[in-house]
Amino acid sequence: MSGGLNNTELHDLGVAQLAAKLAAREVSSLEVTQHFLARIRQEQLGAFLATDADVSLAQAKAADTRLAAGERTPLLGVPLAHKDVFVTRDFPTTAGSKMLENYRSPFDATVVSRLGAQGAGMVTLGKLNCDEFAMGSGNDNSAYKPVKNPWDTGRIPGGSSGGSAAAVAARLVPAATGTDTGGSIRQPASLSGITGIKPTYGRCSRYGMVAFASSLDQAGPMARSALDCALLLSSMAGPDPDRDSTSLDLPAIDYAADLLAARPAGGDKPLKGLRIGLPKQFFGTGCAPDVLAAVRGALAEYEKLGATLVDVSLPLTELSIPVYYVIAPAEASSNLSRFDGVRYGHRAAHYTDLDDMYKKSRSEGFGDEATRRIMIGTYVLSHGYYDAYYLKAQKIRRLIAQDFQTAFTQCDIIAGPVSPTVAWKIGEKSDDPVANYRADIYTLSSSLAGLPGMSVPAGFGAGGMPVGLQLIGNYFKEAQLLGAAHQFQLATDWHLRQPPSL
Repeated sequence: MSGGLNNTELHDLGVAQLAAKLAAREVSSLEVTQHFLARIRQEQLGAFLATDADVSLAQAKAADTRLAAGERTPLLGVPLAHKDVFVTRDFPTTAGSKMLENYRSPFDATVVSRLGAQGAGMVTLGKLNCDEFAMGSGNDNSAYKPVKNPWDTGRIPGGSSGGSAAAVAARLVPAATGTDTGGSIRQPASLSGITGIKPTYGRCSRYGMVAFASSLDQAGPMARSALDCALLLSSMAGPDPDRDSTSLDLPAIDYAADLLAARPAGGDKPLKGLRIGLPKQFFGTGCAPDVLAAVRGALAEYEKLGATLVDVSLPLTELSIPVYYVIAPAEASSNLSRFDGVRYGHRAAHYTDLDDMYKKSRSEGFGDEATRRIMIGTYVLSHGYYDAYYLKAQKIRRLIAQDFQTAFTQCDIIAGPVSPTVAWKIGEKSDDPVANYRADIYTLSSSLAGLPGMSVPAGFGAGGMPVGLQLIGNYFKEAQLLGAAHQFQLATDWHLRQPPSL
């Protein structure tokens, strides 16, 4: 290989930059993979749960063979890592739980296969830590170890995709997959200073994703920039009718194409005509002043780019917390019933009969937060409470979705904070589940409605911790969201900032 690129600089390159270097044969995928594996071996953030250098290097060599043969695809040879709720043949899949310790799947999730050797040709570096079964806002619910925020290792990185966010922020990987049920891509992206997008529900196949809440779970990319996310989402998205009945029957889109095109007409006002709605419920007393200051600074930049800010209302925002924490635990209770110690997963070593095996296996395998949500979900689905809680929550969910449609008659994109505070100290909210739940106040409503949303680095708050700006679009408007984020990132450098320890 050319040797023209200093390997010490490889981790400073994003997905698009690495892809360009690989396509120009300025560096090999093997060199890039070796460089990142060396960084991962030294990481002390708790971001990775599994690596296998032999597997990763073999994938890198295969990518180099394809590159040498003249094959050119946007992601060929670029490394990434997967949140440990996507099943993988070559790496164990635990979902952050003792229940699935050392589990090996016989197949890859659709998202994994589309990004991997059979698809885009990316190289998998390993599996990333997460809250158990994706249940949490801080990534301190992992059964194995908490993940630390690279901006301040005494703080959480956000959850449940905290391992993904921390790994990207710490330059351990250029990109990672995540999942978002109630904000688990956007919130850790915000608290860790990276970019992440949750597409419209059904854009990405859920096949092979360990289920938490089936009507809410959605896969999405996490990277440093909107362009990098667009490159990944272009390969991740698309229909999967034979394996996921909830996948949308819509063709895959090249989300990066428009972003790589020439700057739109309008000169220094590329977003002229874009109406950004500001829900009054997102800018009240519940949001910390330092977070609001950063968000308003980002919105002022959008005005400079030509966008118009308009006031809108989402009156049922406050109800999104109780609605979500009825519906999501109910679906979790159903989904996690399959982990019974019989077919796969943890089985107690000592038991007297079948019932005792079920009880001991589940008690030993599930952590506190998973147990809490299973119990809540079982309660709200039980006879006499289904109508009072679950059915009523579903009706309010529909009203929440209608609120967004009303707002979108007045604007094109909705903006606001992602989280009401910057990242908190590890363990600070461990004894107060409700405080953890309230951290998702600004992300839950769009998840309940199935809308696309993303977090874009927008500045810093208390303690020098990152703050993200949330952008929410109407159904199937991922391209519009990515375009608005990309223009903002062309005008600012928040997404290029690195943790001071790097």
